[in-house]
Amino acid sequence: MKVDLTGRAKKDNLDFVMGKRITRSLLLVSLAWLFLSCASSPGKDQIRFGIWASHQNLWDEALFRWKKALETDPNSPAAHNNLAVAYEKKGLFDEALTEYEIALKFAPNNSYVKSNYQNCKEILKKPDPSAGTKGLDEKKKK
Repeated sequence: MKVDLTGRAKKDNLDFVMGKRITRSLLLVSLAWLFLSCASSPGKDQIRFGIWASHQNLWDEALFRWKKALETDPNSPAAHNNLAVAYEKKGLFDEALTEYEIALKFAPNNSYVKSNYQNCKEILKKPDPSAGTKGLDEKKKK
């Protein structure tokens, strides 16, 4: 049995169908946004991999991964902070301070970055009792 819709009935039917399509489209867009926001980005994956490598004492690998993360997101305070920690572990204190300063530029209130930065500066000031000499910054001046 075929129903012939005319006038107001056609408009109501069209509004109903369009409403369903719009609702379905909004639902799909919302689900896609939710999926994408939950999915990890390549930069975050590199940061996680670098953290894993650092826990294995693979500091060259960690450095590599955090540099890769910065290629994806050059404004990542986490990547700059982690890169600075790796530089410290490798004894590259000037590079570490530079990375901490960049991280602080992007996250000035991050207590972890602030603490790491201060600790790095303190390392450069401390005397080396085993060598009977002045701190690292004093050694550099000579």
